[in-house]
Amino acid sequence: MGANFVVIPSNAEEVEPEHLTPHEICRANAHRKALPVARLHPDHLVLGADTLVFLGTRVFTKPASLAEAKRMLSELSGRTHHVITGVCLVHHRNEMIELFSEATAVTFKTLSPGEIEDYLSRMNPLDKAGGYAIQEQGDRIVASVEGSYSNVVGLPMERVSLAVTIALG
Repeated sequence: MGANFVVIPSNAEEVEPEHLTPHEICRANAHRKALPVARLHPDHLVLGADTLVFLGTRVFTKPASLAEAKRMLSELSGRTHHVITGVCLVHHRNEMIELFSEATAVTFKTLSPGEIEDYLSRMNPLDKAGGYAIQEQGDRIVASVEGSYSNVVGLPMERVSLAVTIALG
């Protein structure tokens, strides 16, 4: 988008209440991340985002270990899952909040244990929801993407660009 920006972690705790839908969880976490930063920088447009991977109703967060990443990729192998990103744009001084979520369907190739090992040897899965990063050797594991590719990376740029344009008038 050509925007100058600064990354400011909010240290907001991410939540996953069972009574919320996947879209609601991601939007709630994006809101929780954006609001405290917006209060500290009231004259700036602040963006908070949260991305999760869902297979049906099961949430795939960031794996805690390499073994957990292997289990996640094995479970996703040959199946279609959804990547959902919640986005919250806040301009505190102007009392503006824009909150939305985007979903993308991702179908994995059927992966052998050796292919999973090979993929994981080429990237760090521990800070990635679902234990994978489509932008890092994704062609080794992903058969198809239906929807926003940038959403799978972590931020649906098409929707964000439109929302920022509207917010800034």
